[in-house]
Amino acid sequence: MTATALIGATLLLPSGPAQGQAVVMEHGRIAAVIAADALPASAIVQELEGGWLVPGFIDTQVNGGGDRLFNDAPSVETIRAIAAAHRRFGTTGLLPTLISDDVGVIEAAIAAVEAAIAAGVPGVLGIHIEGPHLNPAKRGIHDATKFTPLDPAMIARLCAPSRGVRLVTLAPELAPPGAIRTLSDHGVIVAAGHSMASYAETRAALDQGLAGFTHLFNAMTQLGSREPGMVGAALEDRRSRFGLIVDGWHVHPASLRVALAARGLGGAMLVTDAMPVVGGVRPSFSLGGREITVVDGACRDAQGTLAGSALSMAQAVRNAVGLLGCTLAEASRMASANPAAFLRLDRRTGAIEVGYQADLVHLDQDLRVTRSWIAGDARDEDEGA
Repeated sequence: MTATALIGATLLLPSGPAQGQAVVMEHGRIAAVIAADALPASAIVQELEGGWLVPGFIDTQVNGGGDRLFNDAPSVETIRAIAAAHRRFGTTGLLPTLISDDVGVIEAAIAAVEAAIAAGVPGVLGIHIEGPHLNPAKRGIHDATKFTPLDPAMIARLCAPSRGVRLVTLAPELAPPGAIRTLSDHGVIVAAGHSMASYAETRAALDQGLAGFTHLFNAMTQLGSREPGMVGAALEDRRSRFGLIVDGWHVHPASLRVALAARGLGGAMLVTDAMPVVGGVRPSFSLGGREITVVDGACRDAQGTLAGSALSMAQAVRNAVGLLGCTLAEASRMASANPAAFLRLDRRTGAIEVGYQADLVHLDQDLRVTRSWIAGDARDEDEGA
């Protein structure tokens, strides 16, 4: 197989930006990062004409896209459509995310993701099951009638061997004793969210293997003077990571900047919490019988409750630069390397390094996506997403 070399863009390497370098791809992996003028004559050269070549974005929370909602039809076809919609915006790896639902739907979703990975659907890394083991006091847009205790049968179901990553969001204060440790010991990544857990309860969960926090600040106890809450525990702990929805609606940019200053860049991941409108053509969708409409860029129900987001990862990266004052290298780290580490895939993807899967995104000077590669397979984006 002839190697393909990408030249002409500034590379974002783990060591920082690099110019005059080429990324050589072969057999779906990065075979070399070398000077562009040292390429072998046999290489097929693709000129990127400026801009940036960055690691592909990894999104751990994708409810829908392309006018499809995962809950509505948890199937390989739905997953394929959602992944294709988000690839337009530079997402080369994602977790289809199931919002709180019945046991039968959860089982169907798990089976669909397993089948999608087996079928080689590009970009699918595993599944995120958000609920139904959540606290009704912090339900957000979730249907509280679907909430159930985390029982031994569900624990066994979640701990079953899987092809991909399995991420579960739960309210730790409602989890049975030892449940978080059991899930963690079986390779399940456990995150806290939609929770009323105190600082002490959150710290105890972290000691039991809690790995992260789903959309920091949203649907959890806040940082206070005498009760640090879940937010305080998340910002203090150096073992875990947290997702940030940088859409200008879910959290004030100043709060996000404070979180980054307190915890450090290594703790944060950009997530979208995306709904069907991302990469779709319709401005509204149905969620649990409620009509959700995009109003001024935010997904809301008739009462004004936020219902996921209309955010893409490309826009999240641009917002991290524009709203949070991050450099592109910092935004890229939160969009790629950090989520890869959180999902325990950081020896496989999330960086432009020799031996890693060739998951890449080309951004123009306006940080809009022009082309993406998943395992070396290219796709152009005509409009620049």
